[in-house]
Amino acid sequence: MAKAAVVETSEQSAIQRATAGPQRLIEFLKETRQEMSKVHTPSRAEVQATTIVVIVTVFLFAAYFEAVDLVLGSGIDKMFLHLTKH
Repeated sequence: MAKAAVVETSEQSAIQRATAGPQRLIEFLKETRQEMSKVHTPSRAEVQATTIVVIVTVFLFAAYFEAVDLVLGSGIDKMFLHLTKH
């Protein structure tokens, strides 16, 4: 008898999950529409301003890393020259 109750319960839960699918999809689509209404599309001026900021930042970081590379590279070269002169 206990086995029959377990089988019946699992069949009922499977049916509930199968019938809940379309309702969950509808709820998901409603929530998606609500979230999409909150999305802000930037204006052309905003896109241009942020693009300029990104390009300038990239060049600044490139210059910084080039300077660090030159300093560390020359330091390591001098260290190797000093260590190999013996």
